[in-house]
Amino acid sequence: MNIFSAKIKLLEKLKKKIFSFYRSKELKIFFNIMEKDEPKNSKIAMFVGGCVRKYINSEEIDDIDIATIFTPEKIKNKFKDTEVRVIETGIDHGSVTLLIKDHKLEVTTLRKDVNTDGRHAEVAFTDDWVEDSNRRDFTINAIYMDRKGNFFDPQLGIRDLKNRTVKFIGNPNKRIEEDYLRIIRFVRFTLQYSSEPDYSTFDAIKLSLNGIKNISKERIVNELNKIIALKNFKDINKNTELKNIFYLIFPELRYLERLKKLDLTKKLFKLKTDFILAFLLIDDSNNHEYFCHKYKTSNAFKKKLEVLSRYLKEYKLDKNFFKNNLKKNVYFLGKDNLKEFNTLIFFIYKEIQYNEYLKINQNIESITVPKFPYDGKYLKNKGLVEGIKIGSILKEIEIQWVRNNYSLEEKDLTDLIKKNNN
Repeated sequence: MNIFSAKIKLLEKLKKKIFSFYRSKELKIFFNIMEKDEPKNSKIAMFVGGCVRKYINSEEIDDIDIATIFTPEKIKNKFKDTEVRVIETGIDHGSVTLLIKDHKLEVTTLRKDVNTDGRHAEVAFTDDWVEDSNRRDFTINAIYMDRKGNFFDPQLGIRDLKNRTVKFIGNPNKRIEEDYLRIIRFVRFTLQYSSEPDYSTFDAIKLSLNGIKNISKERIVNELNKIIALKNFKDINKNTELKNIFYLIFPELRYLERLKKLDLTKKLFKLKTDFILAFLLIDDSNNHEYFCHKYKTSNAFKKKLEVLSRYLKEYKLDKNFFKNNLKKNVYFLGKDNLKEFNTLIFFIYKEIQYNEYLKINQNIESITVPKFPYDGKYLKNKGLVEGIKIGSILKEIEIQWVRNNYSLEEKDLTDLIKKNNN
């Protein structure tokens, strides 16, 4: 495929995404129902937020948010007895979810803030689009677009998006005090869209950092995962101010310098978000344990960190870890987990070259380990009574079997059973 045909394919793909965004059959159904029996040319409903920002920036659009002058009750009445399903999950906050075939739309009534406590805002409904835009976080998230693709941009967000500038709407201190999660969102959007951060905003953020403790851990971790998932997350090392803010919010994620190898590896394989989070946390201290406790992470993630940390300690004691006892480690850890640990080591130790890393992975893949041949039935045939001891004796037999190169004489087995059954 030549460069010209590759560009044509890219444009076709982009055109398809854009076309399916606001001219799809599902959205036509939505707008036709919303506008039925209403005055012509009135601004009844418009796209807003991420879908508009991504559309302007030629990004892939996932979620579609729509703002409307109608109250949730009126929206429900509009779609009553239609093919559209109405889900009232966020109705207390002025939002309903509409399911049109396989498409999901988040539709929210225009709002203005009445009272804020730094976590959630108390809002009142309005029919004023500018008033609604005033309560949003950043100018680039306050761009509205109608069903024909016409923009309404009261906060000049298009200009800021084109200039790669992330700005709070109005006074940054006030915007942050309304919802302290906006500090973390500022980090995310600055990484994603800004070429030159707004340094005056950093001062407002530093004054308000303490407010993050009032935000639910779930909301914080959700934003953190979005930051880590960014393609250019590694660029945080290029901006000292942004990096320092990130450290102040997440002091446990102390190894951002490990991201420097990501420039190379991102081109070669895709790293999962939870693994990137792991290598930002892992050392031979209990740093990862504190993070898991603080943010109430899943047991599966906690277990992953425990295993990686334990093997890191072993690696530090024996730099020939991947040469000595490789077969044993493949047996107990499994090939995928051992290759993941190899990836962790690759990121932690700057001196390890990519070719060396690849060679270790190839060695791991080449190992074949036999299946453990003994089970509870075997021990019962040896005269043991079923119970807790059977499990512990089997574990000891397995350890000795692996140490003895996956083989045990009958006499050795008998001795092990006798020794552990006393």
